[in-house]
Amino acid sequence: MPNYRRLYRTGGMYFLTLCLLDRRQTLLTDHIDELRNAIDHVRDRHTFDLPAIVILPDHLHCILSLPPGSNKFSTIIQQLKSAFSRSLPKGEQVSSSRKSKGERGIWQRRFWEHLIRDEDDLEQHVNYIHYNPVKHGHVKRVTDWPHSSIHRFLEEGWRMPDWEVVARECRLGLD
Repeated sequence: MPNYRRLYRTGGMYFLTLCLLDRRQTLLTDHIDELRNAIDHVRDRHTFDLPAIVILPDHLHCILSLPPGSNKFSTIIQQLKSAFSRSLPKGEQVSSSRKSKGERGIWQRRFWEHLIRDEDDLEQHVNYIHYNPVKHGHVKRVTDWPHSSIHRFLEEGWRMPDWEVVARECRLGLD
């Protein structure tokens, strides 16, 4: 059997998408403080950075940056999901399969990950993250969505992309 651990790169940046199990729910924005606390909780245990993030009602996208020598993005995501789930009152439907594993019925079990290959790939994914609330019809302008790192980008003086181009690129769809 091959050693799959070698396939994971240490360090690096990953584009990640995490989705609620029931995509009709709005738990992530309804409980935004609990989600931020869960992120801080996991940061206390693992070294990582989130250079770009957007939190929508039913899913989030982020760029997760790991330090050299670390390949723990799966552990970080599992602990983030767990910490957020524990912060919420119980009451959701839980399948017998999830119940037998001690899981809640909040998150989809899997998540999407993509290793960022270069600066162009990073820029494309950061633009996708920031444009996502517009893509999903939550706002008309990226700056109108409160749960996005776009505000930090603007405060720090990073240039704004041509959003018409971003809109065309985002129609290719990453989620």
